[in-house]
Amino acid sequence: MRFAIVAGTPSSGKTSVMIHTIRHLLAEGFSVAVCKIDCLETSDDERYGRLGIPVAIGLSDYICPDHFYVANLEEIENWAKKQMADILVLETAGLCHRCAPAVHGCLSICVIDNLIGIDTPKKVGPMLSTADVVVITKGDIVSQAEREVFRYRVENINPQARILDINGLTGQGSLSLKNEILNSGTLEEISGKELKYSMPAAICSYCAGETIVGKSYQMGNVKKVDFGGEE
Repeated sequence: MRFAIVAGTPSSGKTSVMIHTIRHLLAEGFSVAVCKIDCLETSDDERYGRLGIPVAIGLSDYICPDHFYVANLEEIENWAKKQMADILVLETAGLCHRCAPAVHGCLSICVIDNLIGIDTPKKVGPMLSTADVVVITKGDIVSQAEREVFRYRVENINPQARILDINGLTGQGSLSLKNEILNSGTLEEISGKELKYSMPAAICSYCAGETIVGKSYQMGNVKKVDFGGEE
């Protein structure tokens, strides 16, 4: 089974891009299963469901969605195998730019859009720098010069990635992403595979439900601002 993990900045068009891409895969006779990881709620399962494919959702609620998704990778893979899927697409919520969802052995796709600003690629972090494929959307809204500058910034952050321009509304360019998925290697088992980058730290008193502000209420992995030696 091929395993594609899709991440990206919020509202960049991840679901729209993948729906167009999955249509190409279905047209060629491949069976596809999709799992969407989100935080509090999602309607993307309805959008994927209109394709007539198996869809599962996972809501992380009070847990970081990336930590939640990694903790459930084995279960998601087993579910997809029961669906007899040739290709598993896992779309995870786009939140903090520190997110690091890439796994060795899985095709990592990062979706970002031209509207987030030309300086944003260097702020996105591992979600972009460890991706195998970077999809840039909303190019029809900005000028050619802006598209070229944005693409240049992306290439500086991840020179090894294949960069694709896809229109989330029309699906133009999604055929290339379909080919990238089919050219990726198959994965026998996700167990034992390694993350390409460590997850953000998430062990402090606020992680455990603390709501009161103040250092006397803070425990665990706490990082403070360095004000240049001032106390």
